[in-house]
Amino acid sequence: MPRTLLSRALATAGAVLLLSASTPQDTIVRPPKFDYTMTTLANGLKVVFLEDHSTPIVHLAVWYHVGSKDEKPGRTGFAHLFEHLMFKGSKNVRADQHPSWITSVGGQANASTDEDATIYWQTVPSQYLPLVLWLEADRMGSLEVSEEKFLSEREVVKEERRMRVDNVPYGGLNEVIFDRAFTVHPYKHQTIGSMADLEAASINDVRGFYETYYVPNNATLVLTGAFDSKQALALVQQYFSRIPAGKPVPRDIPKEPKPTAERRFTVTQPWPLPAVVVGYPIAFDGHPDAYPLHILAKVLSDGQSSRIYRSLVYDKQLALAAFGEAKLIEHPNYFYAVGITQGATPPERLMEALIAEVDRMKTEPITQEELNRAKRQFARDYILGRETIQQKALHLAHAVVIHDDIKTADGEFDLFQAVTVEDVQRVARTYFTPETRLRITIMPGPAQGGRQ
Repeated sequence: MPRTLLSRALATAGAVLLLSASTPQDTIVRPPKFDYTMTTLANGLKVVFLEDHSTPIVHLAVWYHVGSKDEKPGRTGFAHLFEHLMFKGSKNVRADQHPSWITSVGGQANASTDEDATIYWQTVPSQYLPLVLWLEADRMGSLEVSEEKFLSEREVVKEERRMRVDNVPYGGLNEVIFDRAFTVHPYKHQTIGSMADLEAASINDVRGFYETYYVPNNATLVLTGAFDSKQALALVQQYFSRIPAGKPVPRDIPKEPKPTAERRFTVTQPWPLPAVVVGYPIAFDGHPDAYPLHILAKVLSDGQSSRIYRSLVYDKQLALAAFGEAKLIEHPNYFYAVGITQGATPPERLMEALIAEVDRMKTEPITQEELNRAKRQFARDYILGRETIQQKALHLAHAVVIHDDIKTADGEFDLFQAVTVEDVQRVARTYFTPETRLRITIMPGPAQGGRQ
């Protein structure tokens, strides 16, 4: 990292943060808290303001609390489809005119979808705040969901799936893992959706999805940057308060039963080398155990300095790659670790070595230095991840939508720094149990496993 960038990041944090291996843990000082305001309109729209006059720009993000977990079996990919459709015109805006307007005034706009939320955002010079508020309100209240636009964007989504998943080695790894990990919860399917479900979708299905979830009472608007809160609230009320609230949003999502015995699967995929996966169900984002689980995952499986990479790739030379993740999102999900063989290693041997490294977290606590290094990395990421007005909006919106508690936008820093070696070993023993273990062996061959 350039020295000037690091210096600016530390100045932004309002504290000295030393990142060397010899740094005492108690020198890490928390960044300043957000000075936000929050209100809710009569139609249920949640509104969060954070003024930041350091630069003459504003960032507007609208989060809809709908993701792939809200989709029904056989109708996957709808949330991702609407990420595209929301740019295809509304009552007063032509198709693709929204991003064109943003670009023409020197701004940026984009969108994203995951399992739990769909996010639309734009960053513009501050004098164009009325424009972006009007644009977002117009498509919230009057999106045109026509047969022609639906069919066109469905083809775009299908092509995106081909490029990101179907035609990329190991691109469908998450589909293989989560299709086996879950039995009833919709985390079983991925946000991209399946080809079969996209083909089977009708215009009535799509319109019903929009009318159910893209309503003010299922949305959070976050505005950060150079603006006056009183004036901004008047604009938000002018443009958004006229949009009627929708019906209560259904949350009839089936709860995944806890496994009672180890499950083993062998599948084939058209990939060049065998891979093995070990997984365990874990808690959700915001649960007290989530913070030591984040630390555990970083030490065990994040990057080339992680335990499984050093052990399986460097020391034992059993794997070409080894990595993992604690997928901590709105509902309980999984920790999983993956090893890809280097060709000569039998998958069974790599599987046992991977399980042994995971189990070692239960019997051999991480060292204090491993814990301190992970905390320093989190502190660094936390501080550098709050520099821009877009990043600040992301923290605030995530706290409101996923945690249902805006105070966690500030509070999580202290929770991470309070994690102890004993906490990390405790969650390893709690969640990494043989009776909940998932084993998947993926062999080269015709596709069989993830949904296509």
